[in-house]
Amino acid sequence: MATYDQVLREAKKAARNKRMETSAVELLMLEFSGLSPTELYISYKDEMPESTRVRFIEALDDYLEKKIPVQYIIGHVYFYGNKIKVDSNVLIPRYETEELVQRTLMLYDDHYDGKEIDVVDIGTGSGCIAIALKKEAPKMNLHAGDISTPALEIAKENASINDVEIDFRQGDLFEPFAGMRFDIIVSNPPYIPQTEAIDEIIHKNEPHVALFGGDDGLRFYRMILDNAEHHLKDKFIIAFEHGFDKGESLREYANTRFPDAKIFTERDMQGKERMTFIIRI
Repeated sequence: MATYDQVLREAKKAARNKRMETSAVELLMLEFSGLSPTELYISYKDEMPESTRVRFIEALDDYLEKKIPVQYIIGHVYFYGNKIKVDSNVLIPRYETEELVQRTLMLYDDHYDGKEIDVVDIGTGSGCIAIALKKEAPKMNLHAGDISTPALEIAKENASINDVEIDFRQGDLFEPFAGMRFDIIVSNPPYIPQTEAIDEIIHKNEPHVALFGGDDGLRFYRMILDNAEHHLKDKFIIAFEHGFDKGESLREYANTRFPDAKIFTERDMQGKERMTFIIRI
């Protein structure tokens, strides 16, 4: 029988031959071995149980041959330290979005000093942003909406898993929040231009309603900004994640709607313009 190390090396070789990510293979091994990272490390030279090897190989085939994202195979990801269930009804949370959460929390501390405020997450998907904000800042009254009913079911389950209370509502953008006003609007809406080519594994599996943002990728940002004034308090923060090359265009449009606000873009850990904030305090 093969050892954990031998099985993993062969699997990573197969992934490289198909130009797939070896880090995804490592995640599959960790998940299907049932071991902690430390336990797996010290067990590398041990024989891998046949039943475990079979389940790992089946999952590997789903990833390499069927091109199913490893996160959907495993069924969850960790986002801002929280376990988030994912399936093909929701976008897989990205590391960059953790930075949006972090910056939003910093602005909350700076401008609201831990006070009770009302926050809405537009296009919540898996609920990862709303859940992370609520766990880190319990005095935020979190509301979250999505046009997709199946996505909201996943989001509600994730809130339950993470033991947080969030007001989830189904509908398009601000539609579910008629008559409500918020201190913070946060959103990571679909921002890939409709004609832009994307990796096959993303195009084939992740929900297109959560990916594509019109001809230039800014359709939903304009729609949010066009209606935001009716859902904001006098003092507010709008926090967006967006495509790395859309900062300038988004700032220009935001200035037409909120000329008296402070508008600025922050770079992510890769040095790319990724988050834009609109603040009137």
